Amino acid sequence: MGKFTAEEIQIAKAVDLVDLAEQIGIPLKRKGRFYQAVGMDSVMIFNRSSWCRFSQGVGGSTIDFLEYFRNMDFVEAVKYLLEFAGYIRTETMQKFQPERQTEKIEETKQRKDIPKEPFVLPSKSETSRRLYGYLIKQRKLSKQMIDFWVKKGILYESGTYHNLVFVGKDTEGIPRFASQRGTLDKYGKPFKGDVTGNDKTYGVNLVDQNSDTLYVYEAAIDAMSDMELREDYQNNILVLGMLSDGPLEKFLKDYPHIRKIQFCLDNDLPGRQAAKKLARKYTLMEYEVFVRLPPMGKDYNAFLQYKKENQELSSLVEKERPLLTETKGTNIQKIEKMVGHRNIVPYQIAQAR
Repeated sequence: MGKFTAEEIQIAKAVDLVDLAEQIGIPLKRKGRFYQAVGMDSVMIFNRSSWCRFSQGVGGSTIDFLEYFRNMDFVEAVKYLLEFAGYIRTETMQKFQPERQTEKIEETKQRKDIPKEPFVLPSKSETSRRLYGYLIKQRKLSKQMIDFWVKKGILYESGTYHNLVFVGKDTEGIPRFASQRGTLDKYGKPFKGDVTGNDKTYGVNLVDQNSDTLYVYEAAIDAMSDMELREDYQNNILVLGMLSDGPLEKFLKDYPHIRKIQFCLDNDLPGRQAAKKLARKYTLMEYEVFVRLPPMGKDYNAFLQYKKENQELSSLVEKERPLLTETKGTNIQKIEKMVGHRNIVPYQIAQAR
């Protein structure tokens, strides 16, 4: 492995310092907006990302934290933090060697003959603390919705890196596909990746034999978000992943009771193009097809966050409204100006015929 990239250093420094302290056995107690180490003089954590020990005049980032409290060198600390964040390093790009181009072509041909690696699900964490913390705090999903997916056996927290693991099962309930997602979004690019050896003709899915309608999404978190927005725990759900309709073809073949398809893809150019293409294809196959793009934000999780934010702001305004006659509207006007109150437009459902 080569040197750490700037992005990798950023990922390491973005690790939640409160979670890290707990992981390495340093107990903390909350003190206002800060955290204080129990049994250690003047050790404080700020913004969950930086720390200081005032009595010694030391402090800094998560890397400095491990170097100071666990006597790690720089390389050990960064590797530990990357693993803690669920980030998997790949070999750094090597210089291109024209004379080896023919050899590489031969190596590629030989790799095609290598047997496929077995599909093994990542080990499970003893708890789901990171899973619930990430989905509730950052993605604004309800505990009830998360509980539903966990109990269905299609979502859990991995043991080693504490990633989210979404599982796709066949008609017999046997796992055939799984994808992982890191829980660290602060640096902009969380770890994402399919589990080695999976069958990509399957997608993460929920099956309801009593419903003839299938809802199709690009990402599992979008599916969870839209289910919560619709307050719907029934109907069939399928996650396409990279907008390939291979899993959709497989699902419709396995479950012939499906007659209606609702494409709930992202409201961006790739999502709209894919929705149009898929809608046309399956309309011609005599399915009743609808396209449901999120009315606000890029995807359904963004819309869920907007809606919940809007509800919280509405509650704040309504709480101050009884004082309107006494204050002549001053408080209400200040609050609405401060929060930038937004309206949420209703769903727009368009038949794709």
